[in-house]
Amino acid sequence: MKKKQQHPGGGADPWPHGAPLGGAPPALGSWKRRVPLLPFLRFSLRDYGFCMATLLVFCLGSLLYQLSGGPPRFLLDLRQYLGNSTYLDDHGPPPSKVLPFPSQVVYNRVGKCGSRTVVLLLRILSEKHGFNLVTSDIHNKTRLTKNEQMELIKNISTAEQPYLFTRHVHFLNFSRFGGDQPVYINIIRDPVNRFLSNYFFRRFGDWRGEQNHMIRTPSMRQEERYLDINECILENYPECSNPRLFYIIPYFCGQHPRCREPGEWALERAKLNVNENFLLVGILEELEDVLLLLERFLPHYFKGVLSIYKDPEHRKLGNMTVTVKKTVPSPEAVQILYQRMRYEYEFYHYVKEQFHLLKRKFGLKSRVSKPLLRPHFFIPTPLETDEPIDDEEQDDEKWLEDIYKR
Repeated sequence: MKKKQQHPGGGADPWPHGAPLGGAPPALGSWKRRVPLLPFLRFSLRDYGFCMATLLVFCLGSLLYQLSGGPPRFLLDLRQYLGNSTYLDDHGPPPSKVLPFPSQVVYNRVGKCGSRTVVLLLRILSEKHGFNLVTSDIHNKTRLTKNEQMELIKNISTAEQPYLFTRHVHFLNFSRFGGDQPVYINIIRDPVNRFLSNYFFRRFGDWRGEQNHMIRTPSMRQEERYLDINECILENYPECSNPRLFYIIPYFCGQHPRCREPGEWALERAKLNVNENFLLVGILEELEDVLLLLERFLPHYFKGVLSIYKDPEHRKLGNMTVTVKKTVPSPEAVQILYQRMRYEYEFYHYVKEQFHLLKRKFGLKSRVSKPLLRPHFFIPTPLETDEPIDDEEQDDEKWLEDIYKR
């Protein structure tokens, strides 16, 4: 006759046919002994207490998160240490393209102010840096109707970013039509020199081809094409008088009809737009400094531009854009031009002063220590006027290169 199995605590065994699956609960006085629940799962009272404490900490942390309106500082530090990666980062759609700031730049280039040289540089830079260079085949329409402004702004705003749009066009107010106002850049030059360059370019083109001027002005009569510049100025021909001479300011004043009328209103509005909407307005006579500052301000677009500009191969291409057959008018004619362009010169000197202030902030020296209130009309030769390529002394080249290398 079999003896009944005795329970360790005394008395009969409550499970005479074996403990149920998972094992029996421990008897009194044996809490520290591990009892198997499943073949692959074992726990003790200490493990159970640890789990409950962890759950309590989690609940308190969640409550603290909700009461304080955000995660505790240590969680933020831990997130920063471990990174902000989430499940969606690894398994969701690819992240959107990170755009440089600013990602919308407009270069509403002023005619005969080195714009073809800059556009040539931009074509090289766009391929190098991968931004979208948006150009226009329209070269002779700077004043737009309201509908034309809306259409152009729409086309520019929908371009793939980052973009740089360039065209000969007067300032456009994007915000007026509900668009995001882009960053503007531009370059101007001495107004008389700009006028002379344009006068002879319309008639005789540049070194890129003798037929260039015939394409631009096919209807110009021969007597008009070979009209002496002094006669045009002294006899007050339309091309050499206002409002034709009022050319630079409208590019900064805008599309308002009064922007095309020489006067204080257009001048002051142009200054206001320069201060509020233009990142940089440079001076062509100091083109290398302009390129250097553009590289500092807009590295995603202009990084390396100065080295490209100084490259001998680019200099050859730059020399092809110099206006040919340019002559110097008489001092009397130049003084008359200056009187007719007094607002243009006031704006030019204002921009030049702002440009020199900006250069000083970056440690660049200006060629003129004290800018003159009124210019002396020494008219440089054509090569010195259009593109300042080889007119620097060696010392000036050295200090500019040293700054560029910093």
